[in-house]
Amino acid sequence: MILIPPFTHLSETKKLIGTSGLELGAQNVHHEANGAYTGEVSCSMLKSIDVEYCLVGHSERRIYQNESEDELLAKVKQLLLSNISPIFCIGESLEERESEREYEVIEEQLKVIFELSADEFSKLIIAYEPVWAIGTGKTATSDQAQDMHAFIRSKVEEQYGSSSAQSLSILYGGSCKPDNAEELFSKEDVDGGLIGGASLDASSFVAIYNLL
Repeated sequence: MILIPPFTHLSETKKLIGTSGLELGAQNVHHEANGAYTGEVSCSMLKSIDVEYCLVGHSERRIYQNESEDELLAKVKQLLLSNISPIFCIGESLEERESEREYEVIEEQLKVIFELSADEFSKLIIAYEPVWAIGTGKTATSDQAQDMHAFIRSKVEEQYGSSSAQSLSILYGGSCKPDNAEELFSKEDVDGGLIGGASLDASSFVAIYNLL
């Protein structure tokens, strides 16, 4: 289990984790290694408190911060240089899903990280977030999740080979809750969850974790 709290809680969360075996992740990082970027957090800052993972390209940051592909790739590379594992988030919007462009969109988003070497790519985790199923009242079925995860894995296999594709962890991040987690996690290509709203309730979060 990886806990990914806001920046203000990272240090205290690290203390609470102790030797429990839980791991620590950050929600974002700046794309430059250093410089006069007041208010930003660098990889070296995260590394100084032993952060092990970091989200890159979360759907909310793609939408509200307009993060570019160049910026996302720069973040991934900075994290890799710091031995922090990137959790690279991809996903299509409701409009893209309804116009049947979801596979095209996902393939385009994957191209960013396909610039990495096979060794660099092996250190990534991918999180699929169907943006259309988050806070919209619409729910992705387990079959829809499996179809997209299988598609992602197939594209990774085309780029890096079967071994890289099979060893890749692909997390599902679309309104995963205790009542649908077991079915989602039973799917062959769903390797875990990127839990948002359900993590705000401890009992729900633990219930989901116990289904893994």
